[in-house]
Amino acid sequence: MEGGPDQGGDVEVIHSWSAPRSLSTGVMYSFAQRDDMEVLDEPLYANFLRATGIDRPYREDLLSKMESDGNKVVKDIIFGPRSKRYRYCKHIAKQRVPGISNDLMKQGKHFILIRHPMDVLASFGKVVPPSFLELGLAELVSIYNELCELGNPPAVIDVADLQQDPEATLHGLCEDLDIPFQAAMLKWEAGPKPIDGIWAPWWYKSVRKSTCFDPPEKYPSQFPMSLYYLLEQSLPFYNLLKRQVRRRPSEPAPDLPVPANEKLLAWVGDEIFPRDSAKVSVFDSVVQGGDSVWEGLRVYDGKIFKLEEHLDRLFDSAKALAFSNVPTREQVKDAIFKTLIRNGMVDNAHIRLSLTRGKKVTSGMSPAFNLYGCTLIVLPEWKPPVYDNTHGITLVTATTRRNSPNNLDSKIHHNNLLNNILAKVEGNNANADDAIMLDKDGYVSETNATNIFLIKKGRVLTPHADYCLPGITRATVMELVVKENLILEERRISLSEFHTADEVWTTGTMGEISPVVKIDGRIIGDGKVGPVTRRLQGAYKNLRGESGVPIPTSNKL
Repeated sequence: MEGGPDQGGDVEVIHSWSAPRSLSTGVMYSFAQRDDMEVLDEPLYANFLRATGIDRPYREDLLSKMESDGNKVVKDIIFGPRSKRYRYCKHIAKQRVPGISNDLMKQGKHFILIRHPMDVLASFGKVVPPSFLELGLAELVSIYNELCELGNPPAVIDVADLQQDPEATLHGLCEDLDIPFQAAMLKWEAGPKPIDGIWAPWWYKSVRKSTCFDPPEKYPSQFPMSLYYLLEQSLPFYNLLKRQVRRRPSEPAPDLPVPANEKLLAWVGDEIFPRDSAKVSVFDSVVQGGDSVWEGLRVYDGKIFKLEEHLDRLFDSAKALAFSNVPTREQVKDAIFKTLIRNGMVDNAHIRLSLTRGKKVTSGMSPAFNLYGCTLIVLPEWKPPVYDNTHGITLVTATTRRNSPNNLDSKIHHNNLLNNILAKVEGNNANADDAIMLDKDGYVSETNATNIFLIKKGRVLTPHADYCLPGITRATVMELVVKENLILEERRISLSEFHTADEVWTTGTMGEISPVVKIDGRIIGDGKVGPVTRRLQGAYKNLRGESGVPIPTSNKL
């Protein structure tokens, strides 16, 4: 199937789909440099003008010289006899109007070219006034979805990547199209081309001056704020397609700990969004200053464990930070239930529940700028316990000291976790699971993420909750210790007491009860999960199985 006239058989057509002002003509010029490619410039344009009645300065001339029957164009021109191995068809998305044969989408190889609407709109109005219809981004999304439904998902190329690294981007595109890359695609001669459409004098003035894919200017032109709302309308469609852009080999997508979480729904404000759309404003207090409170919740067998206790602490923390316009307890529970139900999460799930002071009218520290009310976030994930509760975990002691109530009371469960994060950095650097944090006097407070217990000669000890968070799981385990007829003591504990303990474990909603088998290189006990730890793990498992607040419709899922 080398170059040469072809009078029959399947035509290898490459379809390019884009919005206007998206460097599509430059890409057409690029493909035209290949020795195995013939090019058609917007073959459906006349059909588009005839079907829509839209006016253009060149309308009559175009209609008199181009075939305006869309189905004839598809059959006789796009898929008609060719003189070279491939035929490249440049399409503008909005030109795919109803009534065109489905063969257009079913046959050939397709790719979509996108450009940020801010860059498109800034240069759009030279021939026609910009509008949502003229941009055609919604139609691009429709084309993408239709091709996916046909089992032929198209490659998506962002103009920004093409400008930044033309060779690598074109290499990747050719690979996606299953055609060999040719270096000739990187350059072309300036000036008018025989392949240019009749409309070229109106639209191609800039691209005709080019000889390659030039890098973008370092600083862009000012955006016309008269188009602000059109930008807002267009961005969601661009962002949806942007997420489908081929990643460079040097920028692989990170693996998720639980792949099922790639598709989840989260509550932000007062509605539910898909994962990649679940965002807060840059004016939100959690962004401006970590000004937010949070809770971690676990879902077991259709019930939320210790929900009421967690909500008590959430509202206490919000009150301690003087939040105003706080949602009611029932509103928070309603959001939690709706989010879980929408996700079908009734077991083995974790919720990160956050309540921020809310969005500000202008950036700044003062809560006086928070005039919109609090922002509620319900982030559910499929998440098993995050520690190895079967074989145990290792800890190191951080040099970062736990906050004193003199500075910031740890009983406020706030989102400003830099104190904990600095300790976690130390733990990560030591290849430990977590890091122990000491108080200002050198006594053990907690780890960067959990409360901590030890057992020595039959006595269970845990630090006072003066410098640490009085955790819900901590309180639950303390109750279980008493129920199991063990001696419980809450007092100051030195680090050496943990080093020489018979058993150590940590507690938290994320990890439940996690055995500790090594601290700072010292083996705890015999280096295995101890009998008291296993006993409490069993008691905790039984408790979570028989208690909790039911998810209202979990039995219907």
